[in-house]
Order: sequence, then C-alpha cells, then structure tokens
Amino acid sequence: MEEQQGKRKRPLVEFSDDDDEEDEQPRKKAVVKSDMARSCPYLDTINRQYLDFDFEKLCSVSLSHLNVYACLVCGKYFQGRGRTSFAYTHSVQMAHHVYLNLASLEFYCLPDNYQIVDASLEDIRYVLNPVFQKDVIEQLDVSSKVSRALDSTTYQPGIQGLNNIKNNDYMNVLFHAMAHVTPMRNYFLQEEHYAQMKPKSGGRLFVLVQRLGELFRKLWNPLNFRSHVSPHEMCQAVVLASKKKFQITQQGETVEFMTWLLHSLHQGLGGTAKESSSVISETFQGFMDVHSRKQMPMTDNAEDARRLAEMDEYKTTTQKVPFFFLTLDLPAAPLFKDEFDANFIPQIPLLDLLAKFDGTQEKEYKSYKEIRMKRFEITKLPPYLILVIKRFTKNNFFVEKNHTIVNFPIGDLEMGEFLSSNPAVQDAHPHTKYRLCANIVHDGDPGAGKGTYRVQLHHKGAKQWYELQDLHVTNLLPQMITLAEAYIQIWELDTSAES
Repeated sequence: MEEQQGKRKRPLVEFSDDDDEEDEQPRKKAVVKSDMARSCPYLDTINRQYLDFDFEKLCSVSLSHLNVYACLVCGKYFQGRGRTSFAYTHSVQMAHHVYLNLASLEFYCLPDNYQIVDASLEDIRYVLNPVFQKDVIEQLDVSSKVSRALDSTTYQPGIQGLNNIKNNDYMNVLFHAMAHVTPMRNYFLQEEHYAQMKPKSGGRLFVLVQRLGELFRKLWNPLNFRSHVSPHEMCQAVVLASKKKFQITQQGETVEFMTWLLHSLHQGLGGTAKESSSVISETFQGFMDVHSRKQMPMTDNAEDARRLAEMDEYKTTTQKVPFFFLTLDLPAAPLFKDEFDANFIPQIPLLDLLAKFDGTQEKEYKSYKEIRMKRFEITKLPPYLILVIKRFTKNNFFVEKNHTIVNFPIGDLEMGEFLSSNPAVQDAHPHTKYRLCANIVHDGDPGAGKGTYRVQLHHKGAKQWYELQDLHVTNLLPQMITLAEAYIQIWELDTSAES
C-alpha cells in the first residue's frame, strides 16, 4: 500500500516542479481579472451628481493626501484600497464599490480589488483632469458653443461662477480676469508647459502655478458636471504661498493681491529680472523712463538758486523701470454736498488720468527726508495693459474711497500719444490701440468685508459681455460698463490690420 501511495504522490511532485505549469496559473488569474474589469456589474451605481473634484484631495477620515480614492457613489474621499484601509471599510459597510484613484486616474472595484477598464468612465476622468490640445485651444476665442451641465443648466466655457467660500470674492474676480488673458490662458491650459519645472522657494510657488493651471482648465472645460467651479484648492495654495497674508476668511484688497500674484507666478515659472523671462513678463511687462529730480529749497536769491541748480544733487536723473500695471490717480473728491443734500459724484475721462505718463507732467512725491519731482514716459507698451484706478487712500485713522466715475472707451484706447517721442520707440510700436477685455468693479464702502467685488468680461467667441459676481452670471450691455466704479482694467493690444 505504501509503495502504491508513493507512486500516486510522485506525479504531484513532478507537476509542482514544472515551470510551464506554474506560469500558467497567474496567467489564468489575469485573464479572469481582465474579464471582470471590462464587465464590472457596479457601474450603474455611479452617481455623477455627487462628484465634486474641486476640493482638496484629502481622506475624509485620516485627512491624509497620500493614496486617496474618490468613491464614485457618494463622492467622499478615502485613503488606500487594502483590507485595512478606509476605502475598503467604506466599500464593505456602505456597499459602494466603484472608486477612482485621484493621482493615477485609475478606476477600481472594492472590495474585490480589481481595476475597471470602461470607456463610459472617461467623462469622469476628464472632469477630474481636463486636457486641452493645441487645436482645441485655438478654437476657444472663435467658438460660441454653449455647454450643458448634469442639472440641465447651460453655461459658456470660460464664463462660470466661482464659489465664494467665505470672503474670497477679491480673489475670484482676479481669477476670472486672468482666465481671459489669451496668452496666459493658453499657457496654463497646457500642463506640459510647467509640469517639468523644478520647484523653487520650498515648492510653494510651484504649487501655486499648478493650482492656477487646474483652475483655468476647469473654468474652460466644456464637459463639466456643474455650471460653477469652486476655487478651494487655488485659494489654499494662495494662503500657503503668501504665508497667510491673503486668506479665505478675511476680505483683502484686490490690487495688493494682484501685485503679489503676478510676481509670485513670475518667480514660480522661473522668471528673472530679464525681459520676457516668463509668460507673465511676456504678457504684462512694459517699460518706462522715470525722470526724477530733488526739489530745491525755496530762496529769493537768484544766484543761490542758480548755484543749487548746478549741483549734482538737484540734477534730473533718468532710470529705466519695468512695470506690470499703471496706477492712475483720481482727483480729490468734493468735500461739500450739493443743494439736494447729497454728495456730488464727479466724472473724469480716462485720457485725463493717463496724462500722468505723457512725459511732461511732473508729480510730487514726498518722503521723510526729501521731496522729489518725477515725470513718467512710457518706452514700451505690453501686449496686455493693466490699469489700476487708485480709489482708496489711507491715513492714520481710516480708509477713504473716491467714488469718481471714470469715462472710458470700450473698443479704441489710443496709447500712442503717451509713448516716448524717441523715433526708435515710435517705430517699435506699429500698433498702439487697445480694447477692453476685463473690468473689475468695487461696490460699497471701503474696508474689509464692507464692500463687494464683481468683474465684467468680454467673451470673444460669443462676442458678448458678461458680469460675474461669485456664482451669479448675467449678460451685460456694453453701455452699462462705464457706469460702474471701475477699479482694475485689463486692455488687449489690437493687432488687427484695421488698427
């Protein structure tokens, strides 16, 4: 009997030592998993209306950002997919079986733990990470196609409301305006432009660049599940990169935020003091000559005045200065009320404010030790010109707002008369006309939380003006734009043959 049992066991030993048969086993299992991947029975449980990929990619239990999966049934985020992970536990307890890895963009079925391959899930992957090809980007400014969200609401790509989480409306208006600056938008829509860059400054500015690119791609995504976008991740990157100078919970000042954002993006993209070293400087940077002289002390003696004028200390010096935006000073508001017991709101043309840069008008600048007279002369106009109308003045006690209405054209702003008279400068600017593409407005009283911001945008494809205030989007007549208290304006250089 023992010999017979030994003979029976011998084939089993020989079978286990056969390499070909051992390789056959995992191959059969892979075939089984591949079949299950393409015929998952739980795909009909996916609820796209609950999916929101705008918030920070953190596990809802452990608050970890490593190996996070999104449940496609309830929309919550969980970490891992092993037997002891939170996603596995959630799949067993709630019978939610379909998950998406937020980093690798791969779909899995839990607790069976196999990868799902199905073409019907590509729309979810595209909402999480929209990808724009070059030919699609070229059509953005000529297409007027309207998209439809899951709740049947329609929206124009690029014209979507941004959620005001608490007091971040001062950020939202700037994000909207920058998303309609064509060179900047086209650059950030293609992630390969900045994905391989080496992080600088501890990686904070690099994260800021990445988050702005993600926000722009979501704003221009024609296949969004919702008609609005939440800038939560971008605002979190701003708080981190600015070291809590600009926060979500407290309303800030848009001009200060814009100044910081442009310089931070310029540095994050590897920009230097050299001209056109980043897409920010290529788009917004211009140059001017600043003629400065120290004011001489008052004297009645002509000989003393002549002697002081010959001193090097009081001679005029010229310095070439780059700029990202031009600040326009409003005249002082009237102190007294009119006969109807109401404050009279004056009006002033925009060209009168721009006369500050014609190279002839001198402006006084006081410091704690001296008074200097300065003249400004523009030597290079940028492709996109940012004008800041200085409405707020601060003193030791409070902040005061100037409500003066600025009258400006929408289509043709001629900047040639403010260029330097140098023939070389004139020849370098065959086009000097600008057209308005974004207008940021401040309503209400000065001070944090007392006023509100809104932005007026021109969509080139639809050839329509829109007004956006957080989640509210309305059509706007061009005639209504000049009636608001303009604060920040972005003008685009008109390079068409007619100009």
